Amino acid sequence: MSVSKQLALPFATAHPKRRRTSAQSGVRHRARSPHCHRHPVHVTLRRLRHLPSMREPMLFLAMRRQFSRTARSWFRVLQFSVQTDHIHLIVEAGDQSSLSRGMTGLLVRLARALNRVLGRRGSVWSERFHSRRLKTPREVRNGLVYVLMNRRKHAALPNGPSAHLGFDRCSSAWWFEGWAHPPSSGPPSPSDEPPVMAATTWLAQIGWRYYGLIRAEESPRCSG
Repeated sequence: MSVSKQLALPFATAHPKRRRTSAQSGVRHRARSPHCHRHPVHVTLRRLRHLPSMREPMLFLAMRRQFSRTARSWFRVLQFSVQTDHIHLIVEAGDQSSLSRGMTGLLVRLARALNRVLGRRGSVWSERFHSRRLKTPREVRNGLVYVLMNRRKHAALPNGPSAHLGFDRCSSAWWFEGWAHPPSSGPPSPSDEPPVMAATTWLAQIGWRYYGLIRAEESPRCSG
């Protein structure tokens, strides 16, 4: 009587779990760390590559109107800088949920404003927003310089960053009240309402000033 042999079946090797990434940027989607209402947040938004510069006057003005319109008791934009393909913000939010909701609303408003001017539909942002909490007075001051003076980082001369650019017309520098020497003239274009809101946190209102008011000739460094 023949005995049947049990054949060994090859089992497929389990593949390691893949971490979800943004198709455009390759940035890993990690869970955001909890947000504390006492900490201002440095936020960066990046647009799709094929779109025109967001510094074009009509595009910038259409987008600038949206910063103040997103303001709520639990979310507000304090400062901003619009560059060719990205935007830097300093914001305040009541908690993590408020930060997410506020940024979602702002992203939608900015995208609609840009698409309206361009006469197009579809996505505007290449990835989800990047956020960094500013937890100390020094971090907040560095963050303010980084945002308000960001144009110098992108308009470098052969011998180094340009120091003669003055206040960036595509930023909130004209409404910022922490200059050692305020601008002698108003913003480069009229506005029906200030595009930014006053700070409410101690760090963004008072704390950063212990390291000195910001000088117009300063250049951005790491926001930390």
